[in-house]
Amino acid sequence: MAIDVKSLWDFGNPELSESRFRAALETASEEDALILQTQIARTYGLRKDFDRAREHLISIFAVTTSAGPEVRARYMLELGRTYASAAHAPQSVTDENTERARAAYESSLAIAKSAQLDGLAIDAIHMLAFVDTTPEDQLKWGQEALAIVEASAQPDAKAWEASIRNNLGMALHGLGRLEEALDQFQQALAMRERGANAESIRVAHWMVAWTLRSLGRTDEAIEIQLRLEQECDAANAPDPYVYEELELLYRSKGDEARADQYAGLKKTHSG
Repeated sequence: MAIDVKSLWDFGNPELSESRFRAALETASEEDALILQTQIARTYGLRKDFDRAREHLISIFAVTTSAGPEVRARYMLELGRTYASAAHAPQSVTDENTERARAAYESSLAIAKSAQLDGLAIDAIHMLAFVDTTPEDQLKWGQEALAIVEASAQPDAKAWEASIRNNLGMALHGLGRLEEALDQFQQALAMRERGANAESIRVAHWMVAWTLRSLGRTDEAIEIQLRLEQECDAANAPDPYVYEELELLYRSKGDEARADQYAGLKKTHSG
């Protein structure tokens, strides 16, 4: 059984995560040590030190070629992330790096699928959406990922469903298929509400309200956004995106005073 790297991750604190991975190396088996090394590389990428991340991966490449499928799938996944990921500024990803990322992600996906590592296969598909950025392509990848989620009994795969449905909603929204987008966002919300992450639940409600605004269901959208405003205030986490939506919603109703109020709040709490 491979090491549970998820329990060692704190994605908001890559430095802490790196220290945990390095501590775990002291008692890890050979295969687990290689998995840990791929995650150490990822911590560099999250800190936008992509060269160091790539150098770290290259330093272990020779031994990964004869390792098990999880090591190899993770290696290619993290290599791809050094070329194109959410941590990269879009303008920094060249055509050459896009193709390098695509090749790495496709390799990871093939390895993971062959070994029935469903969670890693979904992760690789999720990353392919960073190189295929049109709504049509993102819908295609989202549908492929969802098919794996729905066919899998593996907890790591099932844990992806809310995120995948959110991504499908985004792609469908981009294609103007708003009712279908709303359905995906509502399903994602229902899944988030079964968990305990209040921030994720608020984001899921925001996505529903955003789509309701696009559908012209203004009063329903306002009701949700006003509730989110209260919840964010109670959590001492004011959200400029909530203020932005409320500004747009009130402008659409011709209430310029309230719209200006939220424009001011957005400016105060942005950046």
